Amino acid sequence: MAGSSQPRLRKQPPLEPTNIENDNVQDDEHVGEVYQNPKNRNNIELLLETSKGSVAVVSLLTTLAFALRFYKINHPDQVVFDEVHFGKFASYYLRREYYFDVHPPFAKMLFGLAGWFVGFDGDFQFENIGDSYTTNHVPFVGMRALPAILGSLTIPVVYAIMKESGYSTVIAAFSACIVLFDNAHVAQSRLILLDATLIFFMALTIYAYIRFRKLRYLAFSTEWWTWLIATATFMACTWGSKVNGILTVFTIGIAVLIDLWDILDVKKNPSMEHFWKHFAARAFGLIVVPFMIYLSFFYVHFAILTHSGPGDTFMSPAFQETLLGNEMLLNSHEIRYYDTITMRHKDSKVFLHSHVERYPLTYEDGRVSSQGQQVTGYGHNDTNNNWQIIPTKALPETGRGRIVRHNDVIQLLHVNTNTHLLTHDVASPLMPTNQEFTTWAKDDHSRHNDTLFQVVLLDSHDGQAWKSKSGYFRLIHVPTKVSMWTHNKQLPDWAFKQQEINGNKNPTERTATWFVDDIIADENGEDIKNRGEQVPKKEPKSMSFIKKFAELQLLMMQHNAGLTASHPYASSPINWPFLLSGISFWTESDSQKQIYLIGNLIGWWTCVVALSIYVGILGADLLARRRGIQPIPDPPRNRLWNNAGFFLLVWGVHYAPFFLMNRQLFVHHYLPSHLASAMIAGAVLNFVLSDTINYPISVQSTTTRPRPSQYSDIGLKGPVILVVFGIFLFAMFVFMAPLTYGTPGLDGTQVNSKRLLTTWTLHFAAKKTAETV
Repeated sequence: MAGSSQPRLRKQPPLEPTNIENDNVQDDEHVGEVYQNPKNRNNIELLLETSKGSVAVVSLLTTLAFALRFYKINHPDQVVFDEVHFGKFASYYLRREYYFDVHPPFAKMLFGLAGWFVGFDGDFQFENIGDSYTTNHVPFVGMRALPAILGSLTIPVVYAIMKESGYSTVIAAFSACIVLFDNAHVAQSRLILLDATLIFFMALTIYAYIRFRKLRYLAFSTEWWTWLIATATFMACTWGSKVNGILTVFTIGIAVLIDLWDILDVKKNPSMEHFWKHFAARAFGLIVVPFMIYLSFFYVHFAILTHSGPGDTFMSPAFQETLLGNEMLLNSHEIRYYDTITMRHKDSKVFLHSHVERYPLTYEDGRVSSQGQQVTGYGHNDTNNNWQIIPTKALPETGRGRIVRHNDVIQLLHVNTNTHLLTHDVASPLMPTNQEFTTWAKDDHSRHNDTLFQVVLLDSHDGQAWKSKSGYFRLIHVPTKVSMWTHNKQLPDWAFKQQEINGNKNPTERTATWFVDDIIADENGEDIKNRGEQVPKKEPKSMSFIKKFAELQLLMMQHNAGLTASHPYASSPINWPFLLSGISFWTESDSQKQIYLIGNLIGWWTCVVALSIYVGILGADLLARRRGIQPIPDPPRNRLWNNAGFFLLVWGVHYAPFFLMNRQLFVHHYLPSHLASAMIAGAVLNFVLSDTINYPISVQSTTTRPRPSQYSDIGLKGPVILVVFGIFLFAMFVFMAPLTYGTPGLDGTQVNSKRLLTTWTLHFAAKKTAETV
């Protein structure tokens, strides 16, 4: 009978009430009788599943990882891609000079430590891509060795994650090989870049959390606490390595919420006291502990960087005055009425400037101006930048009553043209929504009120003195409440392409921030250095760590969001899984050598296929269960949903947020998700090759209810697939190796042969010529 040969799907049995008061466990992880005979498995599989076999496999993988990542690590002996940033930051640690970066400091401090260990003195500045390390005697190999070591150790960690998740040696090696032979991971691990550190600690976080979850039936034991704190530690290190390490924190947070939701299940008969005990333990272990560790990175960061450096200008005056040798600390002077000063915009650094030329009668869009004297932002210092501070109140003849203070109302006299700064309800040249700035004759008092401005010092208190260098301020027009502001767009030729100064209608606009660059002279035209009471203090001021930390965190977020400028190798997240584009790291024209960051096409597309299959399996399973059919037995199904589902969570949380970002994005941002997709690929392969899984994997306790144990029987086909797949991966890796290692140089035809996708923008490609008959 033809119909009798078709497989029969199990019907879901009717639900029966059960009393599981003492069963505080799930159905997927318990010890009981063995109903499979392990001896029936293939001898090769049996050998690989032994401890010695597993150690031999992971040792081979780790050895290959070190070999591929250290191969020709001294080439090129030049600054490559973002080494220009992260190598420079390491040198600042060695010189103890303060710098600013959008990323947390942990990985960069490790680079500084590596540089100190190999004898780097910090004098080399990593100014430009292509600068020679050899010529400048920089021990760059030792600094590159740090990410190479961490990138190599990521391979055994991936292997260990899969083994601890209950997969066989073959499946664990399969996932590890995808990362092992990946050109993008290798290229990132051979340079002074942050991604190898990020991915290594991310992998350790996943490993530690899985070990923690396997002890859920031994809750609050010493080992349970150990792996909880280990998860917190590695998670903090991930977060502290790079700003997008926060995604690993979100991943673990979501997993913990799911875990707590499961503990709250009434079917397991938990008491609320039991639930709150678990909640408190996780809150302490996975919120308090990692945050304290994260704080400690910044504490060390501030403790090392005690001297003035290039990052000073990003920070508030109060912060800058805590740094040894800072200009604000050494050269800041209190400003008095009738002083002649120059003012600069905090962000663009242009001077507040005016000259005798006037605004045109009409602009290109037909709008009419006031034809007043032009007020602009000018990038160079000249006498047209000089403004004298005129009081609007009675002053004492001498003494500290003549000092300008927070919230004082002043007039600003342009010295060269003898006119007062003014703004009024006339549209500015480039921004019709903002007010025009101009000047008004000193002796004409008809518009006196329009020349009044309030000096609002940032982070100040009533009565605080206005100072040069350190006194960041906003200049608020008294009648209209607009804030003096500028932007980078240049005015036309009639203003000599200088920057527009206008009135921003938001009086608290963050970018409407200025500072007094210098005090040119006092009211008598004398040098203010003669003011004896103005001798600057030599000792730096103090500022609490929490205030420093909060200020830096806010700036990091603001500047990271502000990285919106275009870049020739920026790409959209939708392109990343398919490797539609890469990044040019380095080129050398004479020898036609280049480093082009691109992944192993076979490995990445395998992961895409595996992700598609996995989502399809889950969808089909949900549909079948909805119809009362159980196509997948509970143990493999629970493994797919719980373990591979966790890998999918890691992949999604490290990938999806990039679709919401407006900043520059590159393919290397996908590497953490690629690591997770490699583990999903292993889980899918195990499901395809075997109807069973290795289980139980969780550590049992005396209160767990026994469940039948089983093993994953993948037979000889598993090792064969691993070997064949590994050969193809390695062949593709070798084929792309000249672009990964930057050697040997390729002629135009060879470059074209490496361009496997038309969207790859490789250098030195040969031009295609039309064939002639």
